[in-house]
Amino acid sequence: MSGLIALVGSGEFTPAMVEVDEGLLAATGSSRPRVAIVPAASWPDGEAVFLRWAAQGEAHFAALGADPIPVLIKDPASADDPIAAAAISGADLVYFSGGKPGHLLDVLRSSAAGVALRAAYARGAVIAGCSAGAMVMGGHQLRMGGRGFLQPPVSWQDALGIVPRIVILPHYDAMPETLVAPLALAAPKGAVLVGIDENTAMVGRDGTWQVQGRGRVTIWHGTRRERHRAGSTVVLPADR
Repeated sequence: MSGLIALVGSGEFTPAMVEVDEGLLAATGSSRPRVAIVPAASWPDGEAVFLRWAAQGEAHFAALGADPIPVLIKDPASADDPIAAAAISGADLVYFSGGKPGHLLDVLRSSAAGVALRAAYARGAVIAGCSAGAMVMGGHQLRMGGRGFLQPPVSWQDALGIVPRIVILPHYDAMPETLVAPLALAAPKGAVLVGIDENTAMVGRDGTWQVQGRGRVTIWHGTRRERHRAGSTVVLPADR
C-alpha cells in the first residue's frame, strides 16, 4: 500500500510543525524511524542556506526521537549518486524542504533519487514536502517566469504526479487571493487547485485528507471555493 503524504504550506523543521511531524513519525510504524532530510530545493539560494536547512531538519527530527539522515543532493548529477538514492529508498519518512520548485523538479524528474522516491512511496514510506517540496508532488506545478510568485507570465509544467490530480499552492494566506481566482480558471483540465496556509499541512492518501496545523486549506474547483480548517476532512479526486 502506498504511503501517507503530507503537503505543508510552510514551517518545516520548526515548533509549529512538531505535532504534525510526530503524527507522521507515528504513521511509519517504526519505534525509531529513519528520516531522509532532502533540502535540494534550497541549493539555488547558496550552499550556506542549503546546509542550514539540512542541519535544521536533522536537529528537529532527532529531537522527536527519529534517526535523521541529511541527503545532500543539489542538482540532477548528484541526484544520481547511488548512496543518496539508497538513503531515500530505505527511509521510513522522506522530507523535502522548501526553496525553488522548478529546481527541485529538475533534480527529481529523471534521476536515481526520483526513482528511489517513488520506490519508497510504493512500499509504504511516508512522503512529506513543504512549500516547493509540496508543489512538486502534484500533477502540475506553476512555472514562474515573472519577478515573483504568481506574477505574470506564468505557465504550467508537469510535476512528479505523486498526487496527480491536484496543483499545490503553499503560503496561501500570504498571497493575494485575487491573483488565484483567474489562475484557477486557467488550470490544466481536471486539476484542482489546493491552497495551503503557512504552518498548515494536508495529510492523507487516496484522495482523503485531513487538515492539520494553525491555518486553513482552500480548494478551488474552477470558480467554486471551499475552506477547510484544522481537523476537517477533505475529499479530492483519487490519487490513482
